[in-house]
Amino acid sequence: MRVVIVYESLFGNTRQVAEAISDGVRESRPDAEIDCLTVEEANAERVGAADLLVVGGPTHMRGMTSGLTRKMGLQAEQKESEGDQEKPRHEPEEGAEGPGVRDWFHGLSKTRNGARAAAFDTRADFRLAGGAAHAIARKLRSHGYQLTAEPEGFIIEDTEGPLREGELDRAKAWGAALD
Repeated sequence: MRVVIVYESLFGNTRQVAEAISDGVRESRPDAEIDCLTVEEANAERVGAADLLVVGGPTHMRGMTSGLTRKMGLQAEQKESEGDQEKPRHEPEEGAEGPGVRDWFHGLSKTRNGARAAAFDTRADFRLAGGAAHAIARKLRSHGYQLTAEPEGFIIEDTEGPLREGELDRAKAWGAALD
């Protein structure tokens, strides 16, 4: 079985979740070939070979990020850290200014029959925070993928993180349960 996990991450939280999902898949399927890729690394050849495609990204403005919301998020963190010298600075991930999941879907081809997928996001834990996972799942279905799990959200404590305690364990368990 070949599993490809594609993620977008601004400050490292979604990357950590993607890596935990990868660990869970590896634990439950030791024979699986697993690639954990940023959206920049996830080209058609690598994604097309997947038996299971898992896609995730952060939540911005109650849904998937856009070029504008990514830029706003990076600028807000920079401005906040400049205004509060006591607050630790969160460095953006390498490639954080590049394309996000929403843009990546524009280049994703329709899949062959029977290809499976799952969607996840990272999000804040307040009522109006929304989530990106359901929008990612809709995009996957529109590209011909069959979802093997309900879209899942993993909670961050603040805009830049960290992840809530226990979320990486939950992500690993979610990955192990993917079929």
